[in-house]
Amino acid sequence: MTDPALPQRKSQAALALRGGRAGDALALLDGAPDLDVGALWLMAQANQMLGDARGEVAVLHRILKLLPQDVAAQLAMGDAFDRLGDARAAAAWFRGALAGAARGVPPALQPLLQRAQSYCAKSGADFARHIEAALTDSTAVAGASADFHASVDLLFGRRELFLQQPSMFYYPGLPQRQFYARDEFDWVADFEAAAEALRDEYLALDDAFVPYVMRLDNRPAPVNHLLEDPSWGAGYLWEGGEPTALSAATPLTMAALARAPQPHIAGRSPMALYSRLKPGTHIKPHHGLLNTRLICHLPLVAPDGCGLRVGSDTRSWQFGEMLIFDDSIEHEAWNRGSSDRTVLLFEIWRPEIPTRDRAALADLFTAIEAIDPARGQEVGG
Repeated sequence: MTDPALPQRKSQAALALRGGRAGDALALLDGAPDLDVGALWLMAQANQMLGDARGEVAVLHRILKLLPQDVAAQLAMGDAFDRLGDARAAAAWFRGALAGAARGVPPALQPLLQRAQSYCAKSGADFARHIEAALTDSTAVAGASADFHASVDLLFGRRELFLQQPSMFYYPGLPQRQFYARDEFDWVADFEAAAEALRDEYLALDDAFVPYVMRLDNRPAPVNHLLEDPSWGAGYLWEGGEPTALSAATPLTMAALARAPQPHIAGRSPMALYSRLKPGTHIKPHHGLLNTRLICHLPLVAPDGCGLRVGSDTRSWQFGEMLIFDDSIEHEAWNRGSSDRTVLLFEIWRPEIPTRDRAALADLFTAIEAIDPARGQEVGG
């Protein structure tokens, strides 16, 4: 039952607070039944004036029980825990307030939200310094893998999390890896050893490039800023699962490709091409069709100023050093140099997919291709 004297109590408590008599304000309200949010805010202010942060926290919990998403109460909680010396709790309450503020708050709260944002930034930096100091003396950390160090960067917000998002087909259970190490594949060393010969074979060709992104007569034009733009050129060795005329002039390259675990899918794979980026070209962020493959780049002409970002990891091409990556993760490429960049680009099976599933996937993709043939324009780089 609501206390009929509550409005008078609240009025008297407010007057007491304005007069600096926080104890009198508390005495007027403490123990009164069915306090509303306004009365609880007066009690919280009184506890703050008295320097009783724990008492303020207790009252703020009562407010948040009535209004669970109240941004002002969350901000006050952050301040109270800061005064109690619990910086982690304070930052947690401030983060909650900042998240809630996205739904809109009164302008009067903006200065408090800015303070909360600054507090969270400092708290995050302090946390990172503490953890890094603790890890500095760890022999286990010193010998840990790149994946461990990437996980620490994710913890501190220094790295963004990117996951596989293929635009057509997703095979579950595969590791979320942006780049693979060259030495994980026993065929790569021989491939790289032949890089000079493969480059010379490429340089001896007549220009057989077409724009990589082409419109098809029986499909709407792709929404791509490089549509029919020769700045991103393709010289196909394998296209639609068949060798092209260019393959006859590149026997060494075709022999090297035959040693890689390429998918064989009627109408689609193998897929291999020379991918050329002219200076000033930028392939914007995008995802490939499938996560069942990896994309391989063997750099044949690799000037300075060129780069490939896959997820949160950026690499530059070095002549003769294979780059192997998952193109179902967001990726982009650019040439900010002064001359063309050319890589030999081809796809291989994901090594984690068992042989029996590779055969099943090949049958599945062959059936899809028979109904809806498509060129491999989804590959980046």
